[in-house]
Amino acid sequence: MGKFVVKETATGFKFDLKATNGQVIATSEVYTTKAACLNGIESVKTNCVGGVEDQTVEGFETVKHPKFEMYVDKAGEYRFRLKAKNGEVIAVSEGYKAKDSCENGIESVKKNAPEAEIEE
Repeated sequence: MGKFVVKETATGFKFDLKATNGQVIATSEVYTTKAACLNGIESVKTNCVGGVEDQTVEGFETVKHPKFEMYVDKAGEYRFRLKAKNGEVIAVSEGYKAKDSCENGIESVKKNAPEAEIEE
């Protein structure tokens, strides 16, 4: 089972969602308070059931929120961002060389986030 790891930074709090093998699969923005960070985790847990909008293909179909947006960054790597019902970005991935790996990352969030424990 995955886990959310909450970390204090110089400017606030952030979380990483880690898979069972310890690999980071999604990261949050920096929140000003720990409470806001914990709310962000709850938001990921409830919104990770959304569909996938594959922005890497021509004429992609728009998916309603909540959703994962898969895209190619400036470095040519595949990434995803999870958006809540209100359209806010609540978690982002690392860059992946292969599209398959990015899709696996999304599946890992869907599988791990709902039941993940929170480690502070």
